[in-house]
Amino acid sequence: MSEQKTTATERFFRIAIALKGLDGALQVAGALILAFVPASTVSGFTHAVITRDLLGDPSGTLARHLESATENFLHGDTKTFAVAYLLAHGLIKLGLVWALSRKIVRAYPVAAVILSAFVVYELIRALHTHSIALPFFAALDVVIIVLVLREYRQLKRAA
Repeated sequence: MSEQKTTATERFFRIAIALKGLDGALQVAGALILAFVPASTVSGFTHAVITRDLLGDPSGTLARHLESATENFLHGDTKTFAVAYLLAHGLIKLGLVWALSRKIVRAYPVAAVILSAFVVYELIRALHTHSIALPFFAALDVVIIVLVLREYRQLKRAA
């Protein structure tokens, strides 16, 4: 029974790592897209979403949040932050996924520390910007940290 449980845990870990790799690749692609998308395109997209009631009432909470986020993105340092953050986070994730998928034991604690630093940064940034997305990403990173540490313990026991 414990072998079956280990197999299920291993599968869950592999799925989580694959999703993290996909997430990393999407973040790199998103950073590159954001770096080259003109401000007028972002503004036009936001205007289209709000005026077509895709978020409900155009004066509602979601519409106001999107409008505020777009304004900060276009006129603040948010675009630079978003590009740098997505690129760094994505590349680091891809590197960690590569190392973890090859079961490089030294990469497991490194992955846990780096992902923990991202969680702290995401939460601090969320408090500063009132982002509703960053706490969600931080929670996902916490789940991955738990899985990484669990897999690390299993590898250390088997060695």
